[in-house]
Amino acid sequence: MFSTIREQIQTVFREDPAAKSVLEIVLCYPGLHAILLHRLAHRLYVAGIPLVPRLISQFSRLITGIEIHPGARIGRRFFIDHGMGVVIGQTAEIGDDVLIYQGVTLGGTGKDRGKRHPTVGDKVVIGTGAKVLGNIRIGDHAKIGAGSVVVHNVPDHSTVVGIPGRVVRYKGVIAEEELEHGALPDPEAQAMADLTARVEHLEALLKESRQVKF
Repeated sequence: MFSTIREQIQTVFREDPAAKSVLEIVLCYPGLHAILLHRLAHRLYVAGIPLVPRLISQFSRLITGIEIHPGARIGRRFFIDHGMGVVIGQTAEIGDDVLIYQGVTLGGTGKDRGKRHPTVGDKVVIGTGAKVLGNIRIGDHAKIGAGSVVVHNVPDHSTVVGIPGRVVRYKGVIAEEELEHGALPDPEAQAMADLTARVEHLEALLKESRQVKF
């Protein structure tokens, strides 16, 4: 348990430049509180202990604003930045070294039984407010842009943005850079810019044609 706590604290230092001390992290980081309480709740859940795991998860939700079902399986060095409004469903599976921001949902799409929540690979980044829904897989090293709604599988080493989420960048090699929300491709904005440029070009041609004297 102490090694788990130490690793989580080291993860916070690695992912958040605002972290100044161990004491600050222990006292002031709801993402740390939520994941440690989940580790306890998950162990009890797997052991078949009734009710208590859910009580722990509800207590965690009350003090952190983060809701993680005790059945969710979460890998090592998981970091929730800020965390308010994060929801992780019962059958969600999360790999190692995953980073998610506030408002993220790993949820279902209906009342199906069995595996109904996403599987998230290793070294994935999920931006603020993104919704990843259903029994889908988010590949290793994938990046989900802020506000995206993802309902289909995402390949390894890809970037997804939009509603519904679309792959806008794909690399066959590991991308080491972090997700920069302001630098993500915006296909809608690019399409509008292209359309505007086309209209301006046609207007210029029309103006030229009117100036031609026969």
